[in-house]
Amino acid sequence: RNVMRRKNIFKKSMAATLAIVIASMGIGCGSTSSTETSSVAESTAAASTEAAATEEAPTAESSSAEGTEAGEEDLYGEEVTINVMAWDRGSAAPGTTTEDNAMTQWIQEQVKEKFNINVEFTSVPRAESDDKLNIMMAGGSAPDIVFTYDQNLFYNYASSGALHDLTDVYAKYGSNIEEYCSEAQPISLLGDAKYAVMKQRGTENPRHVAYIRKDWLDELGMELPTTKEELGEYLYAVKENKLGGDSTIPWAMGGRSDTEKVYLNFVGSYVNLESDRDAYIYNEAYMLVAPGAKDGLKQLNTWYNDGLITQDFPTDTSEDMYKAAIANGSAGFVLDDTTAPWSSIEVLNNNVGHETFVPVMCFDLEDGSYRNPFNPRYAMFVMIPSSVSKEKLEACMKYLNWMADPEVAVNITYTPEHETNEEGVALAPTTQEKADLGYPDNNSDFNIMNDNFFWMNDNEIMAQTGYDTQASEWASLEWYQNYYETRLVGKFTFPVYAYVSDAEQTYGADIKSRMIEFAYNVICCSSDQFETVYESGYNELLNAGLQDILDARAEYYDSVNG
Repeated sequence: RNVMRRKNIFKKSMAATLAIVIASMGIGCGSTSSTETSSVAESTAAASTEAAATEEAPTAESSSAEGTEAGEEDLYGEEVTINVMAWDRGSAAPGTTTEDNAMTQWIQEQVKEKFNINVEFTSVPRAESDDKLNIMMAGGSAPDIVFTYDQNLFYNYASSGALHDLTDVYAKYGSNIEEYCSEAQPISLLGDAKYAVMKQRGTENPRHVAYIRKDWLDELGMELPTTKEELGEYLYAVKENKLGGDSTIPWAMGGRSDTEKVYLNFVGSYVNLESDRDAYIYNEAYMLVAPGAKDGLKQLNTWYNDGLITQDFPTDTSEDMYKAAIANGSAGFVLDDTTAPWSSIEVLNNNVGHETFVPVMCFDLEDGSYRNPFNPRYAMFVMIPSSVSKEKLEACMKYLNWMADPEVAVNITYTPEHETNEEGVALAPTTQEKADLGYPDNNSDFNIMNDNFFWMNDNEIMAQTGYDTQASEWASLEWYQNYYETRLVGKFTFPVYAYVSDAEQTYGADIKSRMIEFAYNVICCSSDQFETVYESGYNELLNAGLQDILDARAEYYDSVNG
């Protein structure tokens, strides 16, 4: 690999390149699980981040005098101290803490010099960050800048007066955010008021991707399936020919209880979304109960009872058996989070000495097209509590706007000492290299505004970088190129709004959990019990608040699109 330091070139080309890329991108939106997942390639050659509004909404370029954009001379003000929330993952370098390390010190030095702002950090355990945030907000002890992925939490804070209206201060000090992160911002608006600034994701990824054994297709003399019918023919052939030996599993599934990934794209392909209204009411969270979804569940039930799907997969809540089935060559097809199977496929490919699984798009809709739901362009809701003074409010926005600058964001994500390859792609130091320099392993957590780097949505660059940075040569450059092309087929974005109904706040989390259990039950029941299990489970969902949620979503959509 020809790796070199190219910071000066990178800095000069960044702004122009980003302007072109951002101008060419559309606004995306998405749904419910895997908010922080990223590919193997992206974890080494791009930021680790882990479904943005499709409806046009007013921007925060408001009209008041106070909202006039600030010039450079307005940025360095009276000394002020702000406190910023920081995730603690237990990954600090030896002798450092989440609140005091090489990265926090670099940020503090930069912000003090540029704005005369002192930055302090308050660490919050990542695994319980929302619970801790709720306690701090309720007790009046929250940092001046806080964040969450949870839209319900954001809406609760915004609608109860717990957050500053950022409309004017954003118009005055948010120019970088508007330039580099604008696709992510509409979801932060309640009416015309802006209550958060949104972190923007980097690579636009589908929510889930299907993978199939191309070598088995070749052995069977079959082409890549392009329809569900052709997929079924392949699955039955895999079983009949025992291509994975006595333990052959034509379609391998795991049984995690927090995600719909193993069935959602397939079931969704039986649903006709005839309008944006339908797509809003039955977004990914409620696709399982949309008209037509029952047919998809019925097909999975048939395939399960015919032995094509992992038997008793719901018991594999850790996915250990599922991952082993891929790695040991038993599995012929999987549907998973975008790049989640890669590590298992890598083991398999290295063991057999050739490429095996390839991405495939075969969940055809009634009209022959595809619907491939994508993650949103927005990531975290970054918020400023209403208890923060006006002086600190402006300092907070200066800080966030500074962090949205791609040059700054790259330095935080990859460390200021990072190297770049020939294409200008930043390369992440190893865990040991970061520790030696005093950086936490997850120093990218401090980049709370912008992962939208110029290379993130250039398929050729991402494919080349993925190939160059793989730990073992388990996949060819052509494999990566095919992956980045296939994942874009049928790209679909669900409409989203900042509003969350009372019904969804009350019942939403419980309903999501119940629906996963419902899906597993109807897939795994005996064929002659399908109708009974389906009707019983569906009625339980209705009684638990599902109908209230769907009615509220329909009512809200009609109220804003009447």
